[in-house]
Amino acid sequence: MKVYSVGGAVRDELLGLAVTDRDYVVVGMTPHEMIKAGFRPVGADFPVFLHPDTHEEYALARTERKVAPGYKGFVFHAAPTVTLEQDLARRDLTINAMAKDANGHIIDPHGGQADLHHKSLRHVGDAFREDPVRILRTARFAARLAPLGFTVADETTALMREMVAAGEVDALVPERVWTELARGIMEATPSRMFEVLRSCGALARIAPEIDRLWGVPQAKASHPEIDTGVHVMMVLDYAASIQASLPVRFAALTHDLGKAVTPPQYLPRHPGHEVKSVELVAAMSARLKIPAECRDLAVTVARWHGDIHNALSLSGEKLLALLDGCDALRRADRFADVLTSAACDHHGRLGFGSTPYPPRTYLSRALGRLQSLDFGEIANAHPANVADAIVLAKLHALQQFIEEEQQT
Repeated sequence: MKVYSVGGAVRDELLGLAVTDRDYVVVGMTPHEMIKAGFRPVGADFPVFLHPDTHEEYALARTERKVAPGYKGFVFHAAPTVTLEQDLARRDLTINAMAKDANGHIIDPHGGQADLHHKSLRHVGDAFREDPVRILRTARFAARLAPLGFTVADETTALMREMVAAGEVDALVPERVWTELARGIMEATPSRMFEVLRSCGALARIAPEIDRLWGVPQAKASHPEIDTGVHVMMVLDYAASIQASLPVRFAALTHDLGKAVTPPQYLPRHPGHEVKSVELVAAMSARLKIPAECRDLAVTVARWHGDIHNALSLSGEKLLALLDGCDALRRADRFADVLTSAACDHHGRLGFGSTPYPPRTYLSRALGRLQSLDFGEIANAHPANVADAIVLAKLHALQQFIEEEQQT
């Protein structure tokens, strides 16, 4: 039995990055021998085992053969005769196709070390075209390694374009698309993932609602970057820079989807884009089976971010409509995420990265005023018409709040 550390652990060690988990390839063993040695089988499609002590993953060296469209259309072959080099040849990028033996020697048959030096994301071989998930993975790695200066090799971009044209991306199941998108959104520079997906045409196939934002103009006075697609990427990257949660980052990505369908005669203004954004966020979330936590926050931000930006000029009635529309009293934690998302929208513009954003603290204080009300006491005092009494009490509290804020 020969054991090699492979893939991301080898890559990250060579880059000087922290290694969070390790994967191993085992050459010269059968599944029966692995179980006899105490390893626990966990692989559904091919032999993967957990080490009896460390619980790290050990996979038998394997080859694969394409038999049907999509990322599930593979037949895997694992046997003691499969070599390490054969196993590495089936991997996606050269920087992920390296191994390290027990003595620390690097096995690098595809030039991964050279590509690390040149900061290039390059496919291992033509077999790359057989798995459309590799397009998403390449884009995700571009987002992860963008701070180090990595770019996708021209020949790999050309190959991905061919795969998109051949319809391979259309065979991806929604759950896998979202898994890869979510991981990329959580990387250091998520905008880079979308740039790569756009460059090969994949974004238009998997998320057309996002793809069509580029080229849509906005008013220069409020959006010096002008292009809506550029703005949305700036908002997303700002969310990443403050290490925002996945739901906040998804809301940042989707808050302006409605601007892509604004009738030309209104441009560069976008009247009513918030309502249109809600419809598009809901449709995209249903199609990609996006988790409810992400979808619900994104819908709320899409609908209310315009009013949030204008919070300091809202009347008591409109301020109450905003807070109730966001369900702020019952879901204060989520409302904090709504405000964070709106702040990202504010800062994600040219020249606005470090400017103040008063609506965030203003609305937090407004919510605090409502939270100070004793709704039980109000209900007891007006048993015949509890709902109306509560609305009036909230409105009165907010009108007082507005008057006090204007005096300070």
